[in-house]
Amino acid sequence: MRFTSALATMSAPHPNDMTRLSERLQDSQFSQLGDAFFTRLKATPLAQPYYIAHSSKLAQELGIAEQLLRDEDSLSLLSGNQTPAQAQPLAAVYSGHQFGVWAGQLGDGRAILLGALRDNAGQETEIQLKGAGLTPYSRSGDGRAVLRSSIREFLCSEAMAALGIPTSRALCLTGSPQRVYRETPETSAVVTRTASSFIRFGSFEHFYYQRRFDELRQLADFVIQNYFPACLQAENPYQALLIQVCERTAEMIAHWQAVGFMHGVMNTDNMSILGLTLDYGPFGFMEAFDESHICNHTDQQGRYSYRNQPSIGNWNVYALGQALLPLIGSVEQTEQALSSYRSSFEQHWIKLSSAKFGLASNQPEDKVLMDDFFQLLQANHADMTNSFRALSHLNLQTSEADHPLSDLFIDRNGLAQWLLRYRHRLAAETRSETARKAAMRATNPKYVLRNYLAQQAIEQAQQGDFSEIQHLLHVLQTPFEEQPEFEHYAALPPDWAADLEVSCSS
Repeated sequence: MRFTSALATMSAPHPNDMTRLSERLQDSQFSQLGDAFFTRLKATPLAQPYYIAHSSKLAQELGIAEQLLRDEDSLSLLSGNQTPAQAQPLAAVYSGHQFGVWAGQLGDGRAILLGALRDNAGQETEIQLKGAGLTPYSRSGDGRAVLRSSIREFLCSEAMAALGIPTSRALCLTGSPQRVYRETPETSAVVTRTASSFIRFGSFEHFYYQRRFDELRQLADFVIQNYFPACLQAENPYQALLIQVCERTAEMIAHWQAVGFMHGVMNTDNMSILGLTLDYGPFGFMEAFDESHICNHTDQQGRYSYRNQPSIGNWNVYALGQALLPLIGSVEQTEQALSSYRSSFEQHWIKLSSAKFGLASNQPEDKVLMDDFFQLLQANHADMTNSFRALSHLNLQTSEADHPLSDLFIDRNGLAQWLLRYRHRLAAETRSETARKAAMRATNPKYVLRNYLAQQAIEQAQQGDFSEIQHLLHVLQTPFEEQPEFEHYAALPPDWAADLEVSCSS
């Protein structure tokens, strides 16, 4: 079966296109799959909506004139008070494993796909509202998102994109005085999210566990045709699809590990079929290094700890492989495809780690040298981001005692011994010290979205001041630049931040 879209006849937008967003949106390709895959519905209007922030970078990539995101038409559209002129919004159904346990049917419980448009590269981009009200898949929820979690998702989506990590994006953040109830009463918000597709591992699991193999095949054919067309040339296109998803997932998680990002809820319904970071909830960035760190206080057993993320990625692709087994045709071919996850993760992890340490060539002792530094980070509870950034400024002529990295470690003698080995290894590199340091600074960010920074922005926003959201967004969109005027955003967390907890409540 072939899938076409009204978007196929649309050209990429002019950079200064002043067409209203409500008029540009068309039905997405996904909407052609049929009623088995979604429910068409309208968003529940957000009361007294107001503009909070938008991503200038993403607006430019989508060819949306920024002033349009502040006008009444966009505010009405992105708060659920208006329906696109040429698209019918929908909520997708899917199922999934949550914390390793089959949870059955889930679905977009508070997210509504408005439609799609073409970006400047001519690629279809889906536009989704998170927090847009009740859907048939809301279960016991209210379909809303709170301002607190919406600010975190908005900022982190754009921060991750700037770090070069595959991710959904956040175009706009809209607020409302409307109250919703979590642990305490909070105000509502809507995040306008974008992605090439929001299809998840759980989308396939849904039809597999219901034994609806015709729909399972239809979904797989759709994904292959629209996102992995090279698989059509393979002897077994469904096996080739699984390989592609394994490799993309492995690459994504290797990137997470390299910057110390922890997702917090790696359930199969939160895993993108395109290898995008989805559904920012109780996430965190590693500060004092602890490989067993758990960023989600709901995760009592530590299933989704930093250390476990690569193996959970493997668990999740196996869950997807189980769902695709009827299409692939044999256990042997499925397992062969699944084996690509481990090899791909190792390949990307070694590449990213070597770049973090400024090693352009490969030497037999590199793995031990790099592992020993991570052990030093662990033993000293040194800040991961600041330690690697300081390492990026290392001069071969500077003594160990004078290096700013020393200020981050308690065991300075152990660090000095490691630095002697590291300097010896760098001497074997052929590129100049200037080139090596520049490459490391382009790999090791100075700025990440630390929880305390997000919390400060949240607390100000709850008082009606959204300026800190804009400041943070500006800094996080160029995380590898020094930005001396924003040096304080690279500071270690204050003592009060030790009490911060994030959970699945959003």
